[in-house]
This record gives sequence, structure tokens and C-alpha cells, in this order.
Amino acid sequence: MLINKKLLPVFSLFLIAVLFTFFEIYIPKSFGQNPTVVYSLRKGIGYDNIGGELKDKGTIKSSLFFNLYVIISMQYSKLQAGKYELSPSMSIAKIVKKFVLGEVIKNNITIIEGWNIKDIAQYLEDKSFYSAEDFLELTKKDWSRDLEFLKDKPKNLSLEGYIFPDTYEISIGQKPEELLKKVLDNFNKKLTPDLRKEISLQHKSIFKIITMASILEKEVRTRDDKKIVSGILWKRLANDIPLQVDSTVNYITGKNDVSVSIKDTKIDSPYNTYKYLGLPLGPISNPGMDSILAALYPKKSDYWYYLSASISGKTIFSKTLEEHNLAKIEYLK
Repeated sequence: MLINKKLLPVFSLFLIAVLFTFFEIYIPKSFGQNPTVVYSLRKGIGYDNIGGELKDKGTIKSSLFFNLYVIISMQYSKLQAGKYELSPSMSIAKIVKKFVLGEVIKNNITIIEGWNIKDIAQYLEDKSFYSAEDFLELTKKDWSRDLEFLKDKPKNLSLEGYIFPDTYEISIGQKPEELLKKVLDNFNKKLTPDLRKEISLQHKSIFKIITMASILEKEVRTRDDKKIVSGILWKRLANDIPLQVDSTVNYITGKNDVSVSIKDTKIDSPYNTYKYLGLPLGPISNPGMDSILAALYPKKSDYWYYLSASISGKTIFSKTLEEHNLAKIEYLK
């Protein structure tokens, strides 16, 4: 069908308008290697303000067509707040899609095995994610309502021991509650049904296993040594012998002494395993899976004592107190 000659100019204008709109929305401002800019999309901001800010940053050609696109595509209500990495080489359509999918800037954080909660809080503050104080306050909250493995943890204790060491993806602007929930969910997955069944068969609690694992994490390095030390410590507990573990005293003082002072062993604290029988009040670090498995599956031996050599870090085992005292003279110079 031929177009009426009178309508031809109108059709031509319409076609030009469509092509121009397509060009503005789907063709980026630049095709070159452009530096990226960080844009913070704030919660509750109007789409017209977003378009204006993106134009001012030099990311898009026209705020008008940005506004037009989010309205026509009915995407405005789906735009997610957060910090985004954008570039003039991205079209309006691509930028809007990024906002809708919530593809915010993310970083990786790595929680190291053996760190305690204060170490983790300081690390997050140093990385400029959260204040150490805010994170520590959150760890005192009761998270057991939704997480079964926390049911046997005393309510007056923090999440020490349960911040599973791993690498986590964290978004800029992500709330600390969201990160902590992700970390606890990871712990929940690592503590498999088989492991929970084994803990129950041994008539122990998850809290008790984690407390023992937190000691092993701080005391010895290798998986095999952890199993042997686990056997020693469980055996001492069963025979009402004080654990006399230096790392529990270091937890009180904040020091990192290989051999604690006699003065420090007399500190009156429920974490002092020189002064009080049994396990400390709670975990003293956040253990990795090797330490958790060593706590659950200890290795039997004739040893009653051990120490870590001050230079090599090698674990020296002894069967008698006399052997242990001689090892102290030789290895703790």
C-alpha cells in the first residue's frame, strides 16, 4: 500500500523521531575507552534527578531520554539503590538494566581462620565498610530464632566462634546485618546434617565443639597436630585436669605470647583455663573446618602435654610432666 503523499512528511518525521529515540537510548555516548565513574543511586530519588545527575557526570547524552525510557519501559519502580560503576560507553538501556538488576559495586573480604570478633570488626573498619563498634554490637544480638545451630549458644555470649572464615562478596552500601546473615548462613551450610548427627551421638553440643575448635585453631597449625591436641584436651577434661591453654589467657589479655607469664595465668576470668577447670566460657576465635573436624574427631594417643616450639612452630608432644618440662627448656628459648 502506497503512503499518501500528504502523510509522507508526517511519516518521515515519525521515522526520524523513532530512529533518533533509538539512537539516544540504545547507542552509548562514546565508543572509546572511557574511565568509569561511581554513581550512588539513593533510595527514594526521583528518576528525573537520576537522569540529571548521570548527564552531569558525563555518563549519558540526555536526561530527557533517560526519563522517557524508564517511564515507557515501566522500570522506574524497579531501580535498586546502591553504588554503581558506570561509563559513557554504556547506553541508557544498559545503565537502566544495571540499576534494575542491582549490579552494584562489590568487593571481596576474607576472614582469616583464627581471627576473633574484634580482629574481624577492625578489619571491616579498616576496609571502610562498617565501624568496628557497630559490627561488634550486632554480634551480641540473638540470631538463634532463624538459625538452629545457635540454639545451644548461651544468650549472653556474642557470635564469637560462629563467624566462619571464608571469602565473602560484599556490596558497597550493604548493611552489616546482611553481611552477618550471609556469614551465618555459610556456617549453617558447612555444619552438615552428618556432622550435627555425630555431635549428638557424642552427647556434646555444637557450642562445646566450636569452643574446643576455637582453641585448636589458636594452638596448633597442622590438621594432624590439631587431631592429636584435640585428643589430649578432651582427655584432660574427662580426667578433671586443667587444660592450661595459653591461647585462652591471650584471649583475655589481647596478647599473642607463645608462653604466657605466670602473672597472667592468675587472672580471674572464666576464660582462664589455668585457674578454672573445663573449657573456657566460650569460643576464643573463629575456627576453620579443619579445627572443627579435629574437635569432633580427636586422635587418641599416650600424650598428655604439648607445646609449640618458639622458632619453628613445630608441635612437641610429651607423655609425662617431666618430659614436658624438659621440652620447655629446649624449645621455648
